[in-house]
Amino acid sequence: MPNLLMSEREYAHEPVLLQEVLSLLVEDRDGLYLDATLGAGGHAEAVLRSLSCEGRLLGMDLDPEALSLSSERLKEFGGRFRCVQGNFKDIARILQNEGFFPLAGALFDLGVSSLQLDEPSRGFAFQREGPLDMRLDPANPLTASRIVNEWPTEQIELLLREYGEEREAPRIARWIVEARSKEPIETTGGLASLIEARVPRSGGIHPATRTFQALRIAVNGELENLTRGLGDVLPMLRSGGRIAAISFHSLEDRIIKNVFRSFTGNGTCRGLSDGPLTPRQEEVERNPRSRSAKLRAVEKL
Repeated sequence: MPNLLMSEREYAHEPVLLQEVLSLLVEDRDGLYLDATLGAGGHAEAVLRSLSCEGRLLGMDLDPEALSLSSERLKEFGGRFRCVQGNFKDIARILQNEGFFPLAGALFDLGVSSLQLDEPSRGFAFQREGPLDMRLDPANPLTASRIVNEWPTEQIELLLREYGEEREAPRIARWIVEARSKEPIETTGGLASLIEARVPRSGGIHPATRTFQALRIAVNGELENLTRGLGDVLPMLRSGGRIAAISFHSLEDRIIKNVFRSFTGNGTCRGLSDGPLTPRQEEVERNPRSRSAKLRAVEKL
């Protein structure tokens, strides 16, 4: 378990697109809300403060450290807040087990939070030396190290191409397999250095960025679970209930856009904006990690 006081200090930051989320998501101040990606609890706290004393929020996260931190942060709300460990694919079961529906709103804030990125032992960031782990759920048997050191060249190449949109996928996969034949690639720095030594920088983006993204998505099954979670939460909403989703790269945004388009196309929902909302310049200056964020939202009819 992390040091909660230290964690609160380290990870206190303005949640991405906070005012936009509140304006699109919170329509019923007395309703039930799901934060499907609780993280450090920033969005959840803001939602709870915007609700009446009757409004409640259920927080869900795969990461037990995030649940511990958020439980401490949000304890002032008493019975109006509770949390549970779970995956997007388990949303329907969790809401039914908790008796927490019909929902007035559900929030998906995708990607990896500062809580994970800033902890070297989690292995998410190549800027910080740590083990090649990348698991949101420590009980997950699949790690980035297993993929890098055990998967065949063709499977690594497919992963980098599909989940990282990496143009150098064939060469990076080959380099990884060649390097591991001499000694295992066990750290974030080791993998990042291997790629950086062979792929030139482009536009200020580190050459290993897309590889790390692809590994994280694969380890945690993020895209498949996102598609299922968005589909499964819709029946758990009441009429007028809303889904808001924040993405940080094109693969996530494409899934959200297509799922929401299917909802509006079949007459189940209406869109709440003409296109995705993005952070204002002042937010990007305060929090550079917000620069690629896109927010989309729909309302159930």
